[in-house]
Amino acid sequence: MEKLVHGTHQFRTGVFLAKLPLVRQTLAEGQRPLAMMITCSDSRVDPEALTQADPGELFVLRNAGNIVPPFGATRGGEAATVEYAVNVLGVRDLIVCGHSHCGAMQALVNPATVDPRTAVGRWLEHAEATRQILWAKYPHLDGEPLVDRAVRENVLVQLGHLGTHPAVAAGLARRELRLHGWVLCLDTGTVDAFDPGRGRFVPLNGDAGPGVLPPPFAPLPLTAGEVGGRDLQPA
Repeated sequence: MEKLVHGTHQFRTGVFLAKLPLVRQTLAEGQRPLAMMITCSDSRVDPEALTQADPGELFVLRNAGNIVPPFGATRGGEAATVEYAVNVLGVRDLIVCGHSHCGAMQALVNPATVDPRTAVGRWLEHAEATRQILWAKYPHLDGEPLVDRAVRENVLVQLGHLGTHPAVAAGLARRELRLHGWVLCLDTGTVDAFDPGRGRFVPLNGDAGPGVLPPPFAPLPLTAGEVGGRDLQPA
């Protein structure tokens, strides 16, 4: 804790004060995030650092496994957070971002390691479609290669769940929303994005300009079978 407490002082003097004009602007005008990111609670994933977002630019929802329960499946805060982002803050780009070495996905592919009566076991039920897809498509894999496929399949499954939320479904119907599926590699710091035109994840290269970015994920919602039909190997 001592390191973290010291960090709060460094934050104020070295980071916050430098961005104080921007913070004051968001306080006066209200926040208008450029995007919402739904990502994992893993302590090695830093959404703002990953995107180099300034205060007010990224609306973040974090939980174990970057899971989005289908609308009505739970009374958790995910539905309210998504609804607020879209209907109140006017967010138009929604990102589901998974990552390599994900503990939730490791548990998913090794169900014997998780007691289904625990909160974690019940939470992972919202990724059951991911597990079923893995059994159907990758019976020859195990270990880290299977976890890697689980991470990618789960991003697409959760994007499908996201499309069941009324605010998102309405925004997609009006062609006002764009959904994106990302996977962060913790070993290299690179990001792959799902390209629906090619049906696979490809490197996300923001330095080369918007012309090389994969198109947003569409259409939605998808059934588990349609998600499982994708080729999820990176380019």
